[in-house]
Amino acid sequence: MDRFPNAANVDFHSPLDLCRAAAAVLDADGRISGWGSSAQRLLGHPPEDVLGRSAARLLATPGQRLSALCKAHKPRSTVLDLCCRDGRVLRVAVTVSPLVDQGAAATVVVAADLEALRGWEAQLAMLQGLATESPVGLTIFDTDKRVVWGNVSTDKELAGIAQYIGRPAADLFPEGQFISRHHPPDEDQVMEHVMATGEPIMGMHYRGRAPADPVREHVWSCSYHRLVDARGEPLGLFEESLDITDRYRAQERLSLLVRAGKRIGASLDVRRTAAELADVAVPQLADEVLVDLPPAVIEGRQPPTGSAPGHNLLRMHGRTPEDFRTTPVSYPPSSPQALSLATSHLVVDAAPPEAPGETGPAASHSCLFVPLLTRDAVLGLATFRRSSNPDPFGPEEQTLAVELAERAAVGIDNARRYTSQHAAALVLQRSLLPQHLPEQSAVDVAYRYLPADSRMGVGGDWFDLIPLSGARVGLTVGDVVGHGVHAAATMGRLRATVRTLALLDLDPAELLTRLDGLVAQDAEPYADDGLSDEGLGVTCLYAIYNPVSGRCVWASAGHPPPLVADASGSVALSALAPGPPLGLATLPYENVELSLSNGSIVAFFTDGVVEDRHTDIDTGIDRLAHVLTWQRSPLEELCDRALSTLPPGPQADDATLLLVRTRRLDADHVADLELPSDAAMVAHARAVTERQLESWGLPELSFSAALVVSELVTNSIRYATGPVMLRLIRDRSLLCEVSDHAHTAPHLRRARRDDEGGRGLFLVAQVSQRWGTRYTSSGKTIWAELAIP
Repeated sequence: MDRFPNAANVDFHSPLDLCRAAAAVLDADGRISGWGSSAQRLLGHPPEDVLGRSAARLLATPGQRLSALCKAHKPRSTVLDLCCRDGRVLRVAVTVSPLVDQGAAATVVVAADLEALRGWEAQLAMLQGLATESPVGLTIFDTDKRVVWGNVSTDKELAGIAQYIGRPAADLFPEGQFISRHHPPDEDQVMEHVMATGEPIMGMHYRGRAPADPVREHVWSCSYHRLVDARGEPLGLFEESLDITDRYRAQERLSLLVRAGKRIGASLDVRRTAAELADVAVPQLADEVLVDLPPAVIEGRQPPTGSAPGHNLLRMHGRTPEDFRTTPVSYPPSSPQALSLATSHLVVDAAPPEAPGETGPAASHSCLFVPLLTRDAVLGLATFRRSSNPDPFGPEEQTLAVELAERAAVGIDNARRYTSQHAAALVLQRSLLPQHLPEQSAVDVAYRYLPADSRMGVGGDWFDLIPLSGARVGLTVGDVVGHGVHAAATMGRLRATVRTLALLDLDPAELLTRLDGLVAQDAEPYADDGLSDEGLGVTCLYAIYNPVSGRCVWASAGHPPPLVADASGSVALSALAPGPPLGLATLPYENVELSLSNGSIVAFFTDGVVEDRHTDIDTGIDRLAHVLTWQRSPLEELCDRALSTLPPGPQADDATLLLVRTRRLDADHVADLELPSDAAMVAHARAVTERQLESWGLPELSFSAALVVSELVTNSIRYATGPVMLRLIRDRSLLCEVSDHAHTAPHLRRARRDDEGGRGLFLVAQVSQRWGTRYTSSGKTIWAELAIP
């Protein structure tokens, strides 16, 4: 027989109750004179086997004496081992009571399985414990939801259950309510539902203040069950409640820390980080959170040292960046705020005074002042206020506030460092990218630069326009892998290198070859350290446009070829085949030459203009080509149209667009003269130069130009073979070019007093603004540029 029956069949009658126990009657001689059916069920013996026989025959242990119990004059109890009909031995609890009927002595014996009796006694002990010792509050309500009974735990919470007997359930905790994220139910509604349906409601969280502890707010886990009688009719309700305040608050603190880890410091913005701290802590920990920071921290600088703690701070208050407000505030040296900043420790103040210039609740029940600490400095102060919540900050909540302040301090320090780097990046950007393209006559230019890291404001793309000799112009665009300060520094280094090499009048393929070698050479130290140089894998396109001939020569190191829209409006992608990116050259770079009509538009771009997460590069190029069909529109308008076609939101890569509209120099602005290799032709060249300047209305330059031409023509005739070509170009300045078939360049030197020659180039350098040499496939060209008054 089970000691503890199934929970659904619990019977709280005693196993020795006459309605359940096995009963027998013994006469004065100990013979069985009565044998009930319950005794047959317990031991298995039918009446005919035991009636009239001695009861001692049923004893399994010879030493046990039943006759003594039968002669007792009052009820006695004992434990006996009895023999069952099937041979088993059953230990039973026996109660023997004397019975006198018409003068004949008899004894009534009541027996029950000892295990069943012990189980019943355990159930009674359990009920007794629930009523008197259990921390679970047990309350019984009648069908009208009025209090009928409560155990000792309920009695303690209510400071006496007697005063609530017969009163409605709503009187127990008048200001309490169930905790739920969506429309918490009323307690009366919960009870009505259980009473009507019989469905128990388990684990409802209820918040309120117990009459025995009206200061502190408690949280209970409550369950409700319907009570029914033997006929199934409702008797009332049974409520069990367990105070889970400490556990609930611990779970709240843990969830708050998890939320803080996800929210605080995710924005790299000082004001937004302060707002994130307030948004996380209100209202779960405090009714208001204020953050005081020095202006230097907000601006990205180091916090000031040496000043009195609490002076010249900016108070930030609000839960979102949109409603965030900033107010100057200072604290006297004796204030708890100044004490917290000076000692770098938390300070608790039960009723803090308002600081000068402070805005906030008029009456605060409790405040925590927590310094915002980093490893090497105090950044500011976080204030946690309670005004509507009268509970003081407990030790666990103080620890939680310190933890939140530490997370906020890390986020604010990261934001401060980011702000500092942002400012440095902006300065770097202004110094590395061209702010104003130089004036020249070869092309009209418009450009747009859109960094992917819009917060940093600088990326790895670059572009440039470089005036070259002979009224030509160099055009370049490049793309460094990555974004931010490191990519910008690499971009600036490569842009400066390209400009330096361009001024050597190298053709595009030669320039990229030398640039590739420099990048590979710079990457060697990084390879030895197991690192990678951001210069590796950079793409670059370099082009030279000559407005005299209308021809453009370009070469590419892994960069997309430009789009060309001619004067008729047709748009085509250049046939340029890109070479390998810089630093990875395994194949030589090749020049591609193209004749451009006057007014043609050339679009140089990086892949951020034509490629994104949702668009492949071919679709992006088609999109840009469609914009260029509006060939007659101003270049600035075309740039805006091109960027307006990009998808909204943050870009995956920097986007750089350089639009160039070509111009041709008028024929009457260029004069060419071919001279045979004869020293007598020097005078002829000088005379032609003077007449040409007269026709251009520049007679004041005749002497200087004639001097330059005579010196350059003389050098070519003396040191080169074959005919000499003289070209005069009237542009923003006067250009004099002399070309020959020699590949040796003249060198400027200082002639000694007794030297008969060597002063020609010195005179050219003194007379002209600048001069130089560029090489061609057939020889070289020496040029000089003279300023037009």
